[in-house]
Amino acid sequence: MNQKSLPLLGITAYSGTGKTTLLKKVIPLLRQRHLRVGLVKHTHHDMDVDKPGKDSYELRKAGADQTLVASQKRWALMTETPDNEEELDLHYLASRFDPHSLDLILVEGFKHEAISKIALFRAEVGKPLDGLIDQHVIAVASNQIIDTVLPQLDINNPEQIADYIVSWWQKSQ
Repeated sequence: MNQKSLPLLGITAYSGTGKTTLLKKVIPLLRQRHLRVGLVKHTHHDMDVDKPGKDSYELRKAGADQTLVASQKRWALMTETPDNEEELDLHYLASRFDPHSLDLILVEGFKHEAISKIALFRAEVGKPLDGLIDQHVIAVASNQIIDTVLPQLDINNPEQIADYIVSWWQKSQ
């Protein structure tokens, strides 16, 4: 069976710009527009979605390389990755999603990946815009007018950003 690949759209920005805050507003708007959204979020922290003391945590810590925890409402697959493993492979991670239950995958982080991206920029963060821009950036969302040939979005207008994402998604079909 040939599995369709889902379009990936990155949301890239410096830390402190508000990527997660914006996505928390945009994702419900995309759902209202009948888009089913997956999300890959890169973190530089040692994260754990399980809790010490829970059976699944204890079994995973006992040495299971993969642990799937399931309930009637949701399931989660946790995969251990050794410390010496290469950088995360975004396309491999995206391939873990069910392409029949989603329309697109938003990607927070992974700023150096060769995927279409919307760059979020706030001058008050104190870092240069050109550090975010590469040939894969399709638009810039900011709280000020930017000197660029790229389409400009208002970072404080989630409706406008959701509309732009829907338009981009429709063109990617």
